[in-house]
Amino acid sequence: MKGALSCLLALAAIVVLGGARDPILVPEVSQHEIDLQQGFNGTDLLLFGALLTPDGSRAAKDYDIVVVLKGPTQSIVLREKQKMAGIWVNAASTEFRSAPSYYAVASTRPIADIVDDKTAAIYELGLKWLQLSPIGAIDPEEQVRFAAGLVERNRDAGLYREDEGGVSVSEQVLYQARIRLPSQVPTGKYVAETFAITDGRVVASASSEVEVRKLGVDRAIANFSENYGFAYGLLAVFVSVGMGWLAGRLFALV
Repeated sequence: MKGALSCLLALAAIVVLGGARDPILVPEVSQHEIDLQQGFNGTDLLLFGALLTPDGSRAAKDYDIVVVLKGPTQSIVLREKQKMAGIWVNAASTEFRSAPSYYAVASTRPIADIVDDKTAAIYELGLKWLQLSPIGAIDPEEQVRFAAGLVERNRDAGLYREDEGGVSVSEQVLYQARIRLPSQVPTGKYVAETFAITDGRVVASASSEVEVRKLGVDRAIANFSENYGFAYGLLAVFVSVGMGWLAGRLFALV
């Protein structure tokens, strides 16, 4: 009798644990390649997908979804302007090793209501938790000030954005979010990450890639400037001088 009871308890535990398995995410994006051509004025990227159990059935539970779209990281020097004797000059500066060229996050509700600060920092969920990696010794207060300045500058340019409530979930399965890419969006490989969260814990994550590239004349100029920087600089100087000389001649004839 005791043996049969033990077997029943073991089977019940297996059923409970099997039903409590973490879900999986099946993510997708509306465009895996975005071409920047003459006249490009920005576009909306749709991040969508499904939340399923490991056996492929509906998750049937309310999860919070957070999606993050991050562009290529770059090293950037941030300088602070200071007015001295009526003239604006460069004052303090700092360099960040891994600032994302583009960053956008959307969530089903405010991230502060979904996860604690530690989890948000680990997964970089929100502008407040970007890991910018300053180079060299810097006072912590100055680091916070410079980081806030970088975030504010890129937010004003449309390159950093947050949309709390920007993710919708239908029937506990399908989710979607629209993220705006501005006209000046940097080129390179972007990573779209999706996180499923419950009780403050990330239980599933998945990612997709998006490539932003230039085409036509713009691409040829960009490639030339990247591969032959010195020659590109000389050519730019010659073109400027030539245009100035030509403009002077035209005005002299008028």
